[in-house]
Amino acid sequence: MPPDTPGALSGAAPLAVVAVRALCEFTARHGDLDLRFTPSPTGAEGVAGHGAVTARRGPGYQREVPLSADFGTLRVRGRADGWDPAANRLEEIKTHRGDLARQSANQRALHWAQARVYGWLICQANRLEQVELALVYFNIDTRAETVLTETAEAPALRAFFEDQCRRYLAWAAQEAAHRAARDAALAALAFPRPAFRAGQRDLAGAVYRVARAGRVLMAQAPTGIGKTLGTLYPLLRALPPDPRKADGSAPGLDRVFYLAAKTPGRRLALDALASLRERPGQAPLPLRVLELTARDKACEHPDKACHGESCPLARGFWDRLPTARQAAVDAVEGAGGTLLDKAALRTLALAHSVCPYYLAQELSRWADVVVGDYNYWFDSAALLHALTVQEGWRAGLLVDEAHNLTERARAMYSASLDSGELRRLRVVAPPALRRPLERLSRRLGDLRRSLAGTYQAFDALPDGLVDTLHTTVAALSDLLAEHPTLPASVAQAGADLQGFYFDALAFLRLAESFGPHALVDATLAWPPEPGRRPPPLRLTLRNVVPAPHLAPRWAAAHTAVLFSATLSPREWHADLLGLPERSAWLDVPSPFAAGQLTVHVATGLSTRWQDRAASCAPIVAVLARQFGQAPGQYLAFFSSYEYLQQVFDALAAAHPDIPAFAQQRAMDEPAREAFLARFTPGGRGIGFAVLGGAFAEGIDLPGDRLIGAFVATLGLPQVNPVNEQMRQRLEARFPGRGYDYTYLYPGLQKVVQAAGRVIRTPDDRGTLWLLDQRFARREVRALLPGWWGGAAPGAAEGPQA
Repeated sequence: MPPDTPGALSGAAPLAVVAVRALCEFTARHGDLDLRFTPSPTGAEGVAGHGAVTARRGPGYQREVPLSADFGTLRVRGRADGWDPAANRLEEIKTHRGDLARQSANQRALHWAQARVYGWLICQANRLEQVELALVYFNIDTRAETVLTETAEAPALRAFFEDQCRRYLAWAAQEAAHRAARDAALAALAFPRPAFRAGQRDLAGAVYRVARAGRVLMAQAPTGIGKTLGTLYPLLRALPPDPRKADGSAPGLDRVFYLAAKTPGRRLALDALASLRERPGQAPLPLRVLELTARDKACEHPDKACHGESCPLARGFWDRLPTARQAAVDAVEGAGGTLLDKAALRTLALAHSVCPYYLAQELSRWADVVVGDYNYWFDSAALLHALTVQEGWRAGLLVDEAHNLTERARAMYSASLDSGELRRLRVVAPPALRRPLERLSRRLGDLRRSLAGTYQAFDALPDGLVDTLHTTVAALSDLLAEHPTLPASVAQAGADLQGFYFDALAFLRLAESFGPHALVDATLAWPPEPGRRPPPLRLTLRNVVPAPHLAPRWAAAHTAVLFSATLSPREWHADLLGLPERSAWLDVPSPFAAGQLTVHVATGLSTRWQDRAASCAPIVAVLARQFGQAPGQYLAFFSSYEYLQQVFDALAAAHPDIPAFAQQRAMDEPAREAFLARFTPGGRGIGFAVLGGAFAEGIDLPGDRLIGAFVATLGLPQVNPVNEQMRQRLEARFPGRGYDYTYLYPGLQKVVQAAGRVIRTPDDRGTLWLLDQRFARREVRALLPGWWGGAAPGAAEGPQA
């Protein structure tokens, strides 16, 4: 059989290169979106499953066999999971959970399509007339293999391969044209402002250099210099190949991912991208920008399950996707040149009767810039990371407000089991599930009875727990696959069976990697009392150092920039986030002068927990005096809602003439917007907020919308058994730094972020009151911004602490 394919390239470079999996996912999916046969194993579990299968094969078996073939201007390539020359058998290995009989027909068809494309590639490479194809399904939980086989003739496989290529070629040509137009336009992209702000050019230059060098950069840049635009602009300029390397040795980036901790950060990025795309007198820049939104916020039918028998937007999803996908591209690159943000995506998706959330997931493959939450890259099942690895992209990351990443990553890699939730589930569970739940409940009950108090940490997971949890998860998997819509009785009892299933899976995954970077602890809801039912127990696998989980994510990106106004001390973030040793550092000087911010320290005041009741009257006196001397709008920050409310009530009683309003627990987006809307130009009043909360960072109130702030705490985390365990583990890992890494640095980071709300532009003037005598300590002052200058001591009426 000749090695070439009709229409193959004659030594010319291909117009487009596509992976086998991506080709088949584009051409071979049909029918309904169906998530009943879920969840899939994680990437790490998939790799381990492939290894387990191939380890069972005999001598001569070949693993990860590189193959490729050309059709027209398209090159298709990939790595076949397994090839047994002696048996003339090619294996496509898939890992799964649950009963394979419940797998949807369109998912099975997709797997066969991949196997047949690889079948042609192996036939062409080895001049075979026929080959045996095997789909090998490996159950992650039971370790059992299910093998489906077919014998295929080379001509039939060749015809199948060519058909898939023909269906992809038009899209590939469109993508190549887009890439060329995008790179040409970005190579000539001008900065969209008349001039860089002070410090902004230094930031942009550093971002561009690390992008070309393929390094990680930590950039500490003060509020107000335009960090969003100052990082996006240079990274977009790094998308085209380096013009200084005409030999093609320095290709550009494939994708830019802007990762934010909160919704306002995403909005700022989208606004900056909109300004970058504008070209006066021309069509907008040919740059595809996509916003990813959480599933619960994008779902149109939250009362329905994600399959065609339940949700109308899942019915026929794969059949309607090609038209919707092309419409999305046309909307971006047409005369209007829209950004595909949440609202635009919703409109487009509903016009084509497809799910907005899953349309966005599919468009992630074709966007140049994706704006989304941290979890889309750093979570264990992160979409953008998985696509980057699968497609071999050179990705550039921009991590906005990166000081938030440690706590977010800790949450991503922590998991809990709650005996109270188990108790509720046992009451309503179907008979097949009650016994596994009871066994797990007994395990937790044994642990509860062994505790010496209401909290205890352990060096290892309790004996037998993981095995019992595996059994429970297997039973839950079978039940949920058979009944994807939860029984009404379960919902009415307030228990979330599916939620518990995902919690249990997360716990098992983290248990496999448990080590000194984490701790396992048990907490009782209340002390055991005679005559009272046993207290619920929460068993938690608690991440302390995210570095082992995040280090592979930095390695998967070509370049990454972490930026924030508060990244000091540098080693604290680098140690906990697992940054590469060669990471660069930039500390952009502040454009603000000490004279813009008058800083006072209340040297006679303590806000320690035991002193808080006595501190209320002195704090109220400071607030009232400052407001009387300079009426205007202020923010007052406190360490908790309880402390906030105590001082708020005291101010209302002593000074009812001072307008005051307070942040409430669990404020939704409209309520947060209403709170900020009270800060009008020329207005007067004091807004009470929680330090580290929604109003302590990421908000912009320039001019006289905010003329001062009061910070009534050092922001140190509470000294409690959990934080003390974290301190001990951090001390063991980073000797001499346990206290600072647990308490001091996180607290003062919140203070600096909150104080940063006051001065936003070179024209702003304001006042900052640091309401605790500990702010006068030398070691504390060393961690505050140098441009604040010397703080004037301020009197705080009341007892000395």
